[in-house]
Amino acid sequence: MRTKTGRYSGYIRPFSYLIDLIIINIFSAYIIDFPFNPIVFPLALSFAWICIAVHLGFYEVYRYTKVIAILNCALKQYVLFGIATFALAFFYSQKTSIPSIIVFISASFLVILTFKFSIYFFLKKYRILFGGNHRRVVLMGNPKSVAPLQHFFTENLDYGYELIEVFDIENDKSKVNQLMDFVLLNRIDEMYCSMCDLSQSQMSEIICFADNNLITLKFIPDEKQMFFRNFTLEYYDYIPVIALRDIRLNDKSTKVIKRVFDVVFSITIIVGILSWLTPILGILIKLESKGPIFFKQRRNGLNNKEFDCYKFRSMNLNDTAHLNQISKNDIRVTKIGKIIRKTSIDELPQFFNVLKNDMSVVGPRPHMVSYTERYAIQVNKFMVRHFVKPGITGLAQTSGFRGEVESDKDIINRVKYDLFYMENWSILLDIKIIFITIYNVLKGDEKAY
Repeated sequence: MRTKTGRYSGYIRPFSYLIDLIIINIFSAYIIDFPFNPIVFPLALSFAWICIAVHLGFYEVYRYTKVIAILNCALKQYVLFGIATFALAFFYSQKTSIPSIIVFISASFLVILTFKFSIYFFLKKYRILFGGNHRRVVLMGNPKSVAPLQHFFTENLDYGYELIEVFDIENDKSKVNQLMDFVLLNRIDEMYCSMCDLSQSQMSEIICFADNNLITLKFIPDEKQMFFRNFTLEYYDYIPVIALRDIRLNDKSTKVIKRVFDVVFSITIIVGILSWLTPILGILIKLESKGPIFFKQRRNGLNNKEFDCYKFRSMNLNDTAHLNQISKNDIRVTKIGKIIRKTSIDELPQFFNVLKNDMSVVGPRPHMVSYTERYAIQVNKFMVRHFVKPGITGLAQTSGFRGEVESDKDIINRVKYDLFYMENWSILLDIKIIFITIYNVLKGDEKAY
């Protein structure tokens, strides 16, 4: 569902369309020499750009839109527009230079993307420095339910949300009427209500009020209602059916893209690093303790199937390695083991798991079989993580929830981040996670032990 546009969106988007079309046509005129009617090609090129942009939502950038989402959409726009340009060029002329088309597409797109981000970051600074481009908002719900969003609004002024009032209905259900009166008197733009704190009749009343007064209404789900965040609506004839979870990684084309990336990246690491690092570590591991160089551990993967997860051995041989998770200052860890665990080098053999198609470079981290059985009972939606292949690194790990599970909060948040990743996957998100992982390794992670 697309949200109501802000006060400036009605001017910014048409202006963006116009500037982008001017850039495209100027670059095409100076870079590409098409031997045909100079009016037909610019019109066809402009039409192709607009159709693709509308289909992908290239101009649907909101104040809460993430940079990675913009880049992901821009990449798709670049590819599809490139295909359309090649099709137009070779339809009209066989003499068109391929390098000139590539230069045209890349140059014009680079300028357009620069212009797009200039507006995006200018508005962020404008909201902070001048207090403009704001949306006046109110929250309704008990303090615990609305606290995260309340904190977000007050700490992220660059998003341009001005929190006017918080209505606590924990002990007073009559505040729904007070909320509606307050919204009308104070020119409120958006209302955010906690779903778990309202009855069905109250939600219906608030929805009718918002619709009749042109107020943007959004609901805050609790943990049990999180599946509504990314559901898909399908029609069987004229009958609406809701699919509770839209996992992007289940799409066939997405699987191909991710698998190609995994194979290429894994071969690069195996040939470039493991080919010379393995013999060195093998000698060091053998010198300090008896046992194999590699350690195999049964873990749960795609569709909960078990597989052998490979690591460089970092502990002395013991009977509890497959049962007990490692903890801080664990006496089982060897001296060389402490080093390779701190730098995450012990995880590198898992790139062989990626080649075997047991794992992916990025995805939810796999757990030991005993822990999977325990968390499946304790943690809601834990097993949903097994709809996709596990990863060497993941969004949860780069967000501070890696290593030992010290409390229920750790595993609950790990599941939340994993579900978000599954439902919002993009190749750019994978690349971002990889770069953050490398940065964390170089910086040192306090939970790496």
